[in-house]
Amino acid sequence: MENYFTSQREQIFSGVEVLIYVFDIESVEFDEDLQHYRSCIDALQACSSNAHVFCLVHKMDLVPEHLREQTFKQRERDLRQVSLPMVITCFATSIWDETLYKAWSCIAYSLTPNVKVLEQSLNRFCNICEADEVVVFERATFLVISHSTRVEHSDQHRFEKISNIIKQFKLCCSKSAAQFQSMELRNSNFAAFIDYLSSNTYVMVVMSDPSITSATTAMNIGAARAHFENLFLAE
Repeated sequence: MENYFTSQREQIFSGVEVLIYVFDIESVEFDEDLQHYRSCIDALQACSSNAHVFCLVHKMDLVPEHLREQTFKQRERDLRQVSLPMVITCFATSIWDETLYKAWSCIAYSLTPNVKVLEQSLNRFCNICEADEVVVFERATFLVISHSTRVEHSDQHRFEKISNIIKQFKLCCSKSAAQFQSMELRNSNFAAFIDYLSSNTYVMVVMSDPSITSATTAMNIGAARAHFENLFLAE
């Protein structure tokens, strides 16, 4: 590992946009972990000082529930201190709940070009469609990049649930030698449309107004593609 910080330092740490460092909350060698992490921070500071740094404090499910927040806050303070002068973002994560998906979605969001312009465009698109909610997912991972909500929803974990459902459906499609492109779900309460928005994204449009037809929503998505493609391609 020392080669990464000595002979290969410039090769590995030059031109870095993001560093994601995972800490095992159960590690009994935290001081040594911090030394390796500090070496990464020093290399970034020298070669890629504008890089985004994310720290995942992982396996938090193994910490007793009543101690989790306190344990994470203490670990976060330690990491922020050792990271100076770089600013970092920390997440408490576990594979057994929504925290890991949320962390990766936040990372994907931070790497999205023109994200503020994207959010403004998504708000306009949501209003034009008269949709309850519009969500943009990254195409390969189905991580949430951005969303616009006109009607609040009580389920705070709905994006992760939808992502898991679609990924399982895409897997079934691939086993049948078929390629997933779009989907429409409809019942007496709502209609949901999932379709590609750009070369790297899908969009989900959720409607509760029964007077808005499927054809109208499909036409709106099609009309918006060129605009959003340009946003994602712009640097």
